[in-house]
Amino acid sequence: MLADLLYQLIPNQGYEQSCIPEVKLFRADAPTGRVPMVYEPCICIVAQGHKIGYINEESFRYDPDHYLVTSVHAPFSCESFATAEEPLLGLSIKISPATLQDLVSQLPDVLSQEDLPRITGAAGMDQYMKDAVTRLARCLGDDCEARILGPGIIREILYWALRGEQATSLVALATRSGKFAQVAKAIDVIHRDYAEVLDVDHLAAQAEMSPSTFHRAFKKMCAESPLQYIKKIRLNKARELIVEQGTRIHLAAQHVGYESPSQFSREFKRHFGQSPATLTERA
Repeated sequence: MLADLLYQLIPNQGYEQSCIPEVKLFRADAPTGRVPMVYEPCICIVAQGHKIGYINEESFRYDPDHYLVTSVHAPFSCESFATAEEPLLGLSIKISPATLQDLVSQLPDVLSQEDLPRITGAAGMDQYMKDAVTRLARCLGDDCEARILGPGIIREILYWALRGEQATSLVALATRSGKFAQVAKAIDVIHRDYAEVLDVDHLAAQAEMSPSTFHRAFKKMCAESPLQYIKKIRLNKARELIVEQGTRIHLAAQHVGYESPSQFSREFKRHFGQSPATLTERA
């Protein structure tokens, strides 16, 4: 049912903005290899086909039986599996911090955990979540229904995510407590000031942690060091500038904080598997 609804809503390949600002739709008619990207805080649901995400060599699969929860901006690589006969179909819902906080404040049995969860991961798609997502997809076919019913259904979907296997990181963000929330503050700084000189001491101060504690917590949450994370964010931002805005390579490098064009080109090719010059030639 959900796949049928999305098939009608997404006639073409690629990402598409729905009539609800928080909801994006996506479709692919062929498989893709591992592509580096950055997910914003969102819930990603796949109705047909499947995706495998990788943080370094750790992997997680999201498919019709598993949805993805990304609690903060998460750089990882993603591989999609689809065919022309059975295209990849899905949608993503941007997480509203205000809605998240309101829901958590009303939950009587919020549990805190000492162990630090990953910033992204898959959770089992139970029947409650499936029903809510199907109702959301159905209302997207009508602008009036989407405008009136959509916000309530999105709130319900977020509620079920708070009852699911990836709830820990969402609760930590909403309550703004614990090491996860502290590291999340530093991640926000990275996304705001990625072009500035950023080091572990500065980020640890933003998180109100010692540098050593911050480094350990960050690596446990993100499966990589703060400096590796910063590099991925800068390179992805640069790629957006080059591809989407037509920015010249050396200007894109400067914009994201690189002083050496040659270093930028080397690290860009290592991350994306092609040089920025090759990218512009294919554009």
